Amino acid sequence: MKYVLTALAIILGMVVLFWIAPAHAMGMCGKRADFIKALNDKYQETGKALAIAGQVNLVEVFASKAGTWTILVTTPEGKTCIIAAGNSWEDLPPTKEGKDT
Repeated sequence: MKYVLTALAIILGMVVLFWIAPAHAMGMCGKRADFIKALNDKYQETGKALAIAGQVNLVEVFASKAGTWTILVTTPEGKTCIIAAGNSWEDLPPTKEGKDT
């Protein structure tokens, strides 16, 4: 559970950092389904976490076993943009609730 919360905190932090830029300036934008297919086909990235930002935007993290990762934001109008991508993604091991590691 903690690794999910950590991932969501990272996602939300990234969204806040990029929130001041309009969606068209965030990076590559297009159809959500096209991005998901390309991330899976080219990088073997699958969904790891999602959240709602600004009470309206869907934020998703995709990552692969090889360590590549991508963060997408989808607006209520359906526009999806890549806001960050990189490598060296690691899933944190689960911890007992209330216990910090």
